[in-house]
Amino acid sequence: MNKSSLIEAMEKLRKGEPILIYDSDSRERETDIVVASQFITPEKIKRMRKDGGGLICTTITYNNAEKLGLDYLINIYKRSGMEIFKRLDPYDIKYDASIPTFSITINHRDTFTGISDADRALTIRKFSEIIGLAQNGKEMAIEEFGKQFRAPGHVNLLIASKGMLGERAGHTELSTFLTENAGLLPTATIVEMLGDNGKSMSKDDAKSYAERNGLTFIEGKEIISYWKNGNLKRMQ
Repeated sequence: MNKSSLIEAMEKLRKGEPILIYDSDSRERETDIVVASQFITPEKIKRMRKDGGGLICTTITYNNAEKLGLDYLINIYKRSGMEIFKRLDPYDIKYDASIPTFSITINHRDTFTGISDADRALTIRKFSEIIGLAQNGKEMAIEEFGKQFRAPGHVNLLIASKGMLGERAGHTELSTFLTENAGLLPTATIVEMLGDNGKSMSKDDAKSYAERNGLTFIEGKEIISYWKNGNLKRMQ
């Protein structure tokens, strides 16, 4: 366990800088670029889509999702009653047997198409403000959420597992946990890093990218070890 890299990662998040998180050799074997959602800018979205290349998503804790009336997409599918969703079972993922963390997609109402760097940055930054409202009360947060956003949109929301790292150790939980423990709004914006071969960027290549660009690289096992030892505040 490298205590200094964890502290450094949280310091970088507080400054609005991106960090890299590798999940594990026994999971996706992927590195994500991670930015605290409240500090997202068009420039950071550009970097994520060009240097990451995967799907840009924004996380939320289970508790805050409940306050906003959000649910996992798989549950929404089931409640729709549509026959096709009985056939599209998502539980054969090779690396994770837990519920997929995908929720709905959103756009802020002040966006145009919703997909531009500026539009996605606006949606994410404003959504982080809604999360701040949710932490202080449910009714106002729901009202503002409805006033400011539409769905579907171009920003994918991910709901962290209720038990956080005790239940699932994906990038959704790892990144959300770090933002919360850094004293920030508990939401991260993340994107997988892909290599020139079209596959997930190798851990060594991701480390090299981090070194070239002065970014902090941290492994999921470091975060989990720190969490298990109780040295970071556990997420409620």
